[in-house]
Amino acid sequence: MILLKTAIVTAYLLTVGLLALYGGHRSYLLRLYGRHRARARRPRPLSGARRDPLPMVTVQLPVYNERYVVERLIRAVSALEYPADRLEIQVLDDSTDDTSRRITETIASLQNQGRAIRHLRRTHRDGFKAGALADGLLTARGDLIAIFDADFVPGPRFLLDLVPHFDHPRVGMVQARWGHLNRGYSLLTRVQSILLDGHFVIEHAARHAAGRLFNFNGTAGIWRRACIESAGGWQSDTLTEDLDLSYRAQLAGWRFVFAPEVVAPAELPADINAFKSQQHRWARGSIETGRKILPRLLRSRLPLAVKIEAFFHLTANGAYLLMLLLGLLIVPATLIRESPEWRPLLLLDTPLVALSTLSVLAFYIRSQREIGEGWAETLASLPLLMSLGIGLCLNNTRAVCAGLGTRRAEFERTPKHSLEGTAGDWRGKRYRGRRRLAWLAAEALLGIYFTAAFVHALRAGTYASLPL
Repeated sequence: MILLKTAIVTAYLLTVGLLALYGGHRSYLLRLYGRHRARARRPRPLSGARRDPLPMVTVQLPVYNERYVVERLIRAVSALEYPADRLEIQVLDDSTDDTSRRITETIASLQNQGRAIRHLRRTHRDGFKAGALADGLLTARGDLIAIFDADFVPGPRFLLDLVPHFDHPRVGMVQARWGHLNRGYSLLTRVQSILLDGHFVIEHAARHAAGRLFNFNGTAGIWRRACIESAGGWQSDTLTEDLDLSYRAQLAGWRFVFAPEVVAPAELPADINAFKSQQHRWARGSIETGRKILPRLLRSRLPLAVKIEAFFHLTANGAYLLMLLLGLLIVPATLIRESPEWRPLLLLDTPLVALSTLSVLAFYIRSQREIGEGWAETLASLPLLMSLGIGLCLNNTRAVCAGLGTRRAEFERTPKHSLEGTAGDWRGKRYRGRRRLAWLAAEALLGIYFTAAFVHALRAGTYASLPL
């Protein structure tokens, strides 16, 4: 019995320790951001010979069943301020519903604007989004390739603000910051906006300013065509083709730029099942990309600090597996440590919890302060943010385990419903996130398990375990 108790407590402390390590990585990114804050907030275009006239740009719009937002997208892209003879728009359409008809009608209504808009339909979904982008590239005329997903509404100056960064010949990609069309729509969209702000405002800015590797986010960015082609092109062997190509391109010597002052607003999923599906795809794809890229990255001649940070970047979603293990182990570990001979080990919970959670909270608080959000609203959102992150652990653990395997997955798009501000209702619309009843039941059982553990800790007086 003593061996079993020792194994449980050791596994528990090891799990909390690893989570603290990933929490420490957030603190590291905060320090990087603080050290390079001036450059991170507004990077200048790298020096190079300015080209005149402006380079040819192809805007690619990958679309699959987007009946509610596709017209908004096409009209926004058609309004981009850029010379008409230097711009072409490709609508890459894999749709199987009336989205294709809406695209045709929208393009016809814009013919008098003089924009070169091409509607490229595929009768299959080979390669999913990566396949559509690759097929569009075969006929694209642009030296630069801008990409927008269907839920984005870029501002008129998007191209004029980002294209100057390509005056330097080694810049391969420029990423804009995501904004949020429906930030205040619900508690769910509010918390999502904070999660994404942390990723862009702190993570991207710190990595770019400090010379670490960072990634294109699949949309709201511009690629140099030569960069895409020299890095091996779009590949569909992971669910995050954007992350995959980003690392391959930077390993090939291309430089990336993050431009946080350029904001492209997008719609956040308001349906919890759609949000979970999106998170599952991102988590699984990042692990797939890590399996694919990490061996090559670790063998590269990059500085050790860059390799270590990239390792944490590509394996970050593994923390969800650790969170699930923690949840399962905390009850037996707490019961064991209630006895006098084990009780001193309870004191380890406080510093480990502080490392794994307080750093994360500081990370998101700083991101909200940087974009001008008030203290009251930010602090009120933090319990919801932590709850949502923990609540995702089962959903994303499934994704991590799937990503460690070799089975190919279907790309599940995130439903969009044309929600802006607090207006609109997604409930009566056609597209919905997939509801997996078995996993909902498993999440409910975990909720009961955690609640029982919390009540027991209160009764037993093991207050150090309550935060966990």
